[in-house]
Amino acid sequence: MRKFFIIVIPIVTLLLFVLIMSSGNILKRPLGEDDDIPKSIDNIIEAVENEAWSEAASKLQDLDKLWDKVIKRVQFGSERDEINKLSTSIARLKGAVKAEDKAGALMELYEAYNHWDELGN
Repeated sequence: MRKFFIIVIPIVTLLLFVLIMSSGNILKRPLGEDDDIPKSIDNIIEAVENEAWSEAASKLQDLDKLWDKVIKRVQFGSERDEINKLSTSIARLKGAVKAEDKAGALMELYEAYNHWDELGN
């Protein structure tokens, strides 16, 4: 029985770690209506294209809260570099929206969307 546990426990532990580390693509999918990052990015793109800056700022705050919620789910199965890049894009987007810079905001939004696609792959 002891030999069984000595062999099985490390194997089960390694399998568990492999599952967690490869789960980034699965865990980034929205679990409900309130954690859909691509939809939130699309909503901000629409607001920026219409130059509705107060609406874009409001939706950007929602995106920031949403990202803080989702990051806890994906942090173990995704590359830290992609997580940091998406966080940086959101931070830069805040500045572009505050400055009402349409080109800069759209650039950061599409970059954030690209980082989201790369997350967990």
